[in-house]
Amino acid sequence: MRDFLTKSAKALKPSGIRKYFDMVETLPDAISLGVGEPDFVTPWDVRSAAIRSIQKGYTSYTGNRGLLELRNLITRYLVERFHVEYAPEQIIVTVGASEGIDLALRATCEAGDEILLPDPAYVSYSPIINLCGGTPVPVHCSEENGFIITPENLRATITPRTKAIILAYPNNPTGGIMTKEEIERIVPVIKEHDLLVISDEIYGELTYGGEHCSIASLDGMQERTVLLGGFSKAFAMTGWRIGFTCAPKEVDAAMLKIHQYTTLCAPRTAQHAAVAALSGGFSDGFASVLAMRTEYDRRRRFVLSAFQDMGLSCFEPRGAFYAFPSVKAFGITGEEFVDGLLREEQVAVVPGSAFGGCGEYHVRCSYATGMAELVEAMRRMERFLKKCEKKLH
Repeated sequence: MRDFLTKSAKALKPSGIRKYFDMVETLPDAISLGVGEPDFVTPWDVRSAAIRSIQKGYTSYTGNRGLLELRNLITRYLVERFHVEYAPEQIIVTVGASEGIDLALRATCEAGDEILLPDPAYVSYSPIINLCGGTPVPVHCSEENGFIITPENLRATITPRTKAIILAYPNNPTGGIMTKEEIERIVPVIKEHDLLVISDEIYGELTYGGEHCSIASLDGMQERTVLLGGFSKAFAMTGWRIGFTCAPKEVDAAMLKIHQYTTLCAPRTAQHAAVAALSGGFSDGFASVLAMRTEYDRRRRFVLSAFQDMGLSCFEPRGAFYAFPSVKAFGITGEEFVDGLLREEQVAVVPGSAFGGCGEYHVRCSYATGMAELVEAMRRMERFLKKCEKKLH
């Protein structure tokens, strides 16, 4: 029988995140700090709205773009929270922000195109670019610069084949953010080289000590930006798989065609849940989101303090719910640290190399898990590091 697989499918590597998640499931006493999943349950009013929609028999398809009621609420939400306005006709409700990434890249990336992305960055970007026939080009982001893209490292990476840049802030895995002033510094470079921006803002609600800035809100940028958002992280709705895209007219039209043929529409029940998540929050300033962010901030400060006490160097995350400590001082790579920690102490974290070459001596720790688990995980990690220190000396 002939080989039916494509070269691009064969070349795909399994996710560096899921590998450790799967291993944890075989260890009954393991603590996972590996997967970016809120430990909060979706608020009851949201779950209740979904149940009611089923009871009323709302089980059919929606239009390809999604429920108009939801798109109207997303329009209002983006204006009030991030100062950027899109018409409902520019919004596609997607199966999570992940589908949005896929749609944006499939609509704009083809053989010969180079797509820039921060290094480190979320694990899905490069594989999807490769599947589209394009070339992912990492933009080196150093800890000294807060893991952000600067005008200097952006200019150094652009070539005549560069077509687009993915911005992913707040950043997974580093927790880095880009302030309005920092984004404004790279805008002239983007315009000068006529680049499309794919801005993944799924963690936009989870910033600490400052307000998230969307690049689409800056002068002249909305017409060259695909904005990706969703409900998974801030609204504790990961399993509902509901996100959205906002894009310039031509890009939006192409993304919608792909969405029509591959997905048709996001699940109707999840869309009704998302309606409840938004409509119930404008009056109280999204109190449930604020409560979760406050708790994440408490965990963030605890984890940073614990790392400091155990001698582990760590960049201070200012967004999302990840810490990205360096283990280089202990004479091991991130992968060696992860394997040893899981084997000896049954704590799962993710090697930084899963997110790009810049993460070789880092590991990603999610603090989205409960506080009791975090306390025990830090105790076990400190014990493991003491063993590493003895071997080093």
